[in-house]
Parts: sequence; C-alpha cells; structure tokens
Amino acid sequence: MNEWVKRAEVYAGVREGITSSDAQRMKELERENKELRRANEILKLASAFFAQAELDRRLKS
Repeated sequence: MNEWVKRAEVYAGVREGITSSDAQRMKELERENKELRRANEILKLASAFFAQAELDRRLKS
C-alpha cells in the first residue's frame, strides 16, 4: 500500500519522481536514440567506403 501512496503522490506532484508514463516514454526515446546512433554509424562507414572507392577509381584513371 505504501508504494501505491508514493505513486499517487508522484502523479499529483506532491512528491518528486517520474511517473510510469514518463518512464515508458523515456525508455522509448532511449531505444529510438540507440537505433538512430546505430544507423548513423552505418551511414558513416558507408560514406567512408564509397569515398575510398571513388578515390581508388580516380587514381586508376
């Protein structure tokens, strides 16, 4: 029961803390951030790969 009262106080703004909906949203944003960082790293690697391929192509010409 004590935990229920604490959660109610957090939702009411009486007690500091994160609501469960805020915690859920934060978890979703952290997951999205991780995904975007991974995609960004892949794009950096692809960019470096194609830049090197273009450089090699120009040197052979």
